[in-house]
Amino acid sequence: MTGIKTTGEKKMMFFSGRAHPELAEEVAQQLGVGVVPTKAFDFANGEIYVRYEESARGADCFLIQSHTAPINKWIMEQLIMIDALKRASARSITVIVPFYGYARQDKKHRGREPISARLIADLMKTAGADRILAVDLHTDQIQGFFDGPVDHLFALPLLADYVGAKVDRSKLTVVSPDAGRVRVADRWCDRLGAPLAIVHKRRDKDVANQVTVHEVVGEVKGRICVLVDDMIDTGGTICAAADALFAHGAEDVIVTATHGVLSGPAADRLKNSKVSEFVFTNSLPTPSELELDKITVLSIAPTIANAVREVFEDGSVTSLFDEQ
Repeated sequence: MTGIKTTGEKKMMFFSGRAHPELAEEVAQQLGVGVVPTKAFDFANGEIYVRYEESARGADCFLIQSHTAPINKWIMEQLIMIDALKRASARSITVIVPFYGYARQDKKHRGREPISARLIADLMKTAGADRILAVDLHTDQIQGFFDGPVDHLFALPLLADYVGAKVDRSKLTVVSPDAGRVRVADRWCDRLGAPLAIVHKRRDKDVANQVTVHEVVGEVKGRICVLVDDMIDTGGTICAAADALFAHGAEDVIVTATHGVLSGPAADRLKNSKVSEFVFTNSLPTPSELELDKITVLSIAPTIANAVREVFEDGSVTSLFDEQ
């Protein structure tokens, strides 16, 4: 007889960076595992050090890190953690990115621009990632930037069911804040049985870099409008779209987005908006100054945990969203 036979079983290990530990703990709890103890700190010059305190040899490793502010630091930490797992002889490395940084830079609008979303995918692959698991990428094409499997998860069932359970569906209209979100808004319409409206934006030719919300396509007068988007950063576009809906006679406006980036003037804009409720997932930590009554945060942890379980057990991630 030549060689050695083993009868070992598959082993899952769950790791987390320092960007959003609350979400990591929730996902781990849903999976019934603990987060692997990790020693991580910054040197005086800003360099990051990482060391895992348990052996990862032969394990199927899942590493979660959401790209929140300071975004470049947490992306770099994730790359270092992937490299550490590769050099620790992990059997497989699945990178979980609830919010994928640089996703808006997915194509060249003008010459001499980068495609930074592709660069992030290349960096993860080079670091040693075998698979990426992400939630509501800014555009579907980003899945093609990574040379390996990409599992694209959706927060639509979570958000849509929450909205559908609290409003009168006979008065509900789903609204896309721009032409780019129409496809997603259309899925909301199918799930909730509601009509679709679109906020049409047009640039002011007399004022540089000024976007004017010009008109609303669809019937919104006397309706409860739910504006659906993938992310809210500074809040300018979504608040302007809400103002346009109220100007066209909307009875109420609810805003939903998977990722609450909420940077810069977002806090003031959300506080001063006439929108009755902003609904986000916890794919990113919500800034403490935005703990308002009108902000609702739903947990995306069960969705991520179910996908991780399917990947580990060689099941079907797609089946989790078949009803869409």
